[in-house]
Amino acid sequence: MASLITLSKNTSLDEVCNILDRDSAVIIEDMLSPETITGFLGDLNPILTRTPFGQEGFVGNRTRRCSALMAKSLFSGDMVSHSLYLGTAKRLLTKEYTWVLGQDTLKVFPSVQLNTTQAVAIGPGQVAQALHRDDGTHHRYHPGPDSEIQIMYALSDFTEENGATMVVPGSHMWDDQRQPRNEEAVPAAMRKGSGLIYRGSAYHGGGGNRTVNEVRLGALFSLTIGYLRQEENQYLVVPLKTVKKYPKPIQDLIGYSTSPPYCGWVEQREPSIVLEGTDFSVAAAANLA
Repeated sequence: MASLITLSKNTSLDEVCNILDRDSAVIIEDMLSPETITGFLGDLNPILTRTPFGQEGFVGNRTRRCSALMAKSLFSGDMVSHSLYLGTAKRLLTKEYTWVLGQDTLKVFPSVQLNTTQAVAIGPGQVAQALHRDDGTHHRYHPGPDSEIQIMYALSDFTEENGATMVVPGSHMWDDQRQPRNEEAVPAAMRKGSGLIYRGSAYHGGGGNRTVNEVRLGALFSLTIGYLRQEENQYLVVPLKTVKKYPKPIQDLIGYSTSPPYCGWVEQREPSIVLEGTDFSVAAAANLA
């Protein structure tokens, strides 16, 4: 396969999911508005310039990585909740579950929640990252159901020369004995404002930056199933005062809602109770039942 499929931002959710089922990844053009990009970079750049390079190896000694994006820019809410990305994650991750309660049964779907956030600035001279799957955090076996769906937003143009994310098409269907080869990976070349949606079970990695003075800047967001532990601990990295600034749907994604039927409760209530300023030190009379 010569390249990844690139679609318009007006494409249907069905088409996006169909391509992900076949190719592991897809590029969507112009997902971010100029206002969102400008606002996000205005918040991020002063922090990113103070962020040190990583160490030699997986994180990259010519790469700056800035996490906890929900705490650093409220524009992150627009990025994680984009309808095509969030819709894809819900479609691919949430499967109906039947829970037996005595003689009754309860059919539920889990929620999706924010898993990881990170801005990644790959500088000149950075060698390519080792190809890997992100869902190893959740101890997944392959082939099998995904535990997470990622998006990498291009905050600068992504090219093969400046370190575009490399993806091995179709690798989400491989078993755990098959190892990826670098020549099987293709670059996610895309213009600024586009997004690469890919499965957690897809082999991928940051590309090598062979330019003299270009920095490849992207923002990564990952969504996972609501009953799994988040890779990045959102409850610790996003202060409550910041969480309260987001609308409720974004608060829910950060983790302040239960995943049906009851995963994540606080005193038998929705965890959003901690945002309301109520005294929940004693179990409330109302509960999730």
